[in-house]
Amino acid sequence: MKPIGPLMWEHRLIEKMLRLFEGEVRIINESRKINTVFIDQAVDFIKTYADRTHHGKEEDILFHDLRKKKLSPEHARIMDELMEDHRYARKTVGELVAAKEKYLKGKHSAEEIVRLMSELARFYPIHIEKEDKHFFFPCMDYFSKEEQDKMLAEYYEFDRKMIHDKYEKVVTQMEAQSL
Repeated sequence: MKPIGPLMWEHRLIEKMLRLFEGEVRIINESRKINTVFIDQAVDFIKTYADRTHHGKEEDILFHDLRKKKLSPEHARIMDELMEDHRYARKTVGELVAAKEKYLKGKHSAEEIVRLMSELARFYPIHIEKEDKHFFFPCMDYFSKEEQDKMLAEYYEFDRKMIHDKYEKVVTQMEAQSL
């Protein structure tokens, strides 16, 4: 198995969460009320699973190893864009947390929360497509079979420290609640 397999699997779970964002935005627009439990669970998922676990593997393992290689100008540019995307996502999630807190204090309307959730639901699929279709597969050519095997082992060790099962259950529960 190539080391991109686990990254691609993680993309599929992130995409499920983003579909839940879209559904929640529709509910907010209809009811004009914020389900703060949904926001808390969604933020926890994005911060821990999408950012710390998934982006962590990309940044700490894949990108770290790629920086040791002579990348084509296109791949170097895309890797820089992906890093900037990760920073943008972190900033946007932080703004969502702040907007929710202001909403709870009566100092903010639902519109800012809807805007930020919609932005994340729009942003992530573009980011994921860039990785899936334009970066992961071509970048494997920079690595020998042994280097790929080592990277895959590093991913598993990285994951061993994370709680994938928790977040699969969170998404499944949230999907069931949205039906």
